[in-house]
Amino acid sequence: MKYFLLLLLPFFVLSCKKEEHDLTVKTSIEGLKKGIIYLKKIEDTILVTVDSIIVNGNSEFELHSSLESPEMFYLYLDKNSTENDRIPFFADKGITEIKTNLKNFVFDAKINGSSQQKLYEEYRALISRFNGQSLDLLKNNIEAQKDGDTAKINTIRKEADNIVKRKYLYTVNFAINNKDSEIAPYLALTEIYNAQVKYLDTINNSLTQKVKNSKYGKELQSFIETIKKEEQIN
Repeated sequence: MKYFLLLLLPFFVLSCKKEEHDLTVKTSIEGLKKGIIYLKKIEDTILVTVDSIIVNGNSEFELHSSLESPEMFYLYLDKNSTENDRIPFFADKGITEIKTNLKNFVFDAKINGSSQQKLYEEYRALISRFNGQSLDLLKNNIEAQKDGDTAKINTIRKEADNIVKRKYLYTVNFAINNKDSEIAPYLALTEIYNAQVKYLDTINNSLTQKVKNSKYGKELQSFIETIKKEEQIN
């Protein structure tokens, strides 16, 4: 009997071993009693669900995903339906912690995770000044149109174009200065994808080999090749 139990012991230990995941997202949502939380990411331009959990009384839980290289994920609460109601975060292998509350699900979110997430937050904080300037110009443009002030409208248009150029140049410089992070090709693909291909090429050529081999590194290379082929045809 003891011999039989000893034979079963390794199988019992294996069956009790905790499943390992590339990415674990530890989440706490204050005030949430019931609902469904989704962990999503973009695959082939489509937003897909990689994990979900039904919350029933416990506001702290975990979500998981496989992960080959660092990439952007999104945390959704089932009652929210717009892009502005999702929490984006740049994840790497290991644990990412997200703490927020039901009332201000997105705006109060605190994320502790990858080095890429820290860089993403740094970029968003600095780029927000350009977005603020654009909003001010939009307000001034509406007022100028109401007054029929053509000269002011033209001035505002030039200022708006200048802000876009400065934003693009800032993004290029930020990406180059962080060429060893997957944040660099991600910004090229999402923030300045419609910039002149020479800017995208500059970022791509600066990337370290590790980043070139990442998901976004490969996508950036493919994107640039597609643009160049289209330019040759035209």
